Amino acid sequence: MIAVVDYGAGNLSSVVKAISRLGRTSTVTSSPDVVRSAGVVVLPGVGAAGDAMAKLHELSLSDAIVDTIRRGVPFLGICLGLQVLLTLSEESGGQRCLDIVPGTVRRLPAVGKVPHIGWNQVVQRRRHPIFNGIADASNFYFVHSYYPDPVEKGAVVGETEYGLSFCSALAVDNIVATQFHPEKSGQEGLKLMENFFVFATGHG
Repeated sequence: MIAVVDYGAGNLSSVVKAISRLGRTSTVTSSPDVVRSAGVVVLPGVGAAGDAMAKLHELSLSDAIVDTIRRGVPFLGICLGLQVLLTLSEESGGQRCLDIVPGTVRRLPAVGKVPHIGWNQVVQRRRHPIFNGIADASNFYFVHSYYPDPVEKGAVVGETEYGLSFCSALAVDNIVATQFHPEKSGQEGLKLMENFFVFATGHG
């Protein structure tokens, strides 16, 4: 079962539709028990880190997500769903996050328009199955004001230039996460999501 976690952080319909277009079915859930029983977990999201973490704790989803990842269940984080994996976010006055991937979520520099909205290139810094069949420097769709800065640079599989070069895709063991929105990134985004589900079959 693919569980798409609903914690009130954005519209999930585009993620569910993208999964459906790939011929797969998913369950949208706010239940920690359902998350723990899933074979694959997808955590999308837009909005503020403080609100997101408050809701994850309120729904008892934070522990369920951490437990599921630590058990090796394949996990896809999208946008805010990536950021909450890190240790701390500068957003919301400084917000403790899930601390699964050591690092800090930082505000984009004011050298460009913030939030960063639109298409931008993702340069592949390390080969990973999620990029199979996807050309290097392909364009994906972004909507964000903050970016992940993981401590372990080996976790970075994709980078994007916007005022600075930032981590736009990371992968650690069973975790794959993107700062961009693959579900809104056309055929390349669908290909990346399909690659993740293929990758997941070897980690479930």
